[in-house]
Amino acid sequence: MGNISQPSYHHGNLRRVIIDAALQAIGESGPAGWSLRELARRAGVSHAAPAYHFGDKQGLLTAVAAEGFAMFADALESAAADVWEVGVAYLRFALDHRPYFEVMFRPELYRVDDPSVQSAHQRAADVLITSAHSLSPGPEHDRTTTVAAWSLAHGFTTLWLSGALPESTDGDPEALARSMIRLVFGALAGGSAPGEDRTGSRR
Repeated sequence: MGNISQPSYHHGNLRRVIIDAALQAIGESGPAGWSLRELARRAGVSHAAPAYHFGDKQGLLTAVAAEGFAMFADALESAAADVWEVGVAYLRFALDHRPYFEVMFRPELYRVDDPSVQSAHQRAADVLITSAHSLSPGPEHDRTTTVAAWSLAHGFTTLWLSGALPESTDGDPEALARSMIRLVFGALAGGSAPGEDRTGSRR
């Protein structure tokens, strides 16, 4: 595990220094491949500093998850005006902020009942649910459509990040995601725009 460049810090931003060190460690070896003591050495802080600010590793990963979900919610909310772009925003967030993404969807790593995690998670969920409902063929299919849309976005994102797709080498992930989302949900909506029935009338 390498060291981050941290020549000096003040007590007020020590929490930020530790979180940034954790994100770098997650990016290199995943969320399980390091200890708080190793993280302190990486960040150039006392071995007691991470425990003082976060209690334990689960507490630190809770802070990472809360911050990640808040950023994720911001990204989804920015795309919410165009329902087709919500899935693309999901993918883009994971590509741009992979260390956060590596933690956020592994609830065994952090405290899911933490208020900051719950509030940010709910903001993100609200966008995903609203977007999926606009693609649903009817209220009785809302839940199924939501699960299908989430599975499509998350599954494609995970396959891309893992390098499992041949396109992962030199393809355009956002273009492929747009095409795939329209293919699947455009067919579900009978080719109509989101929020319209098959006659073109607003639902």
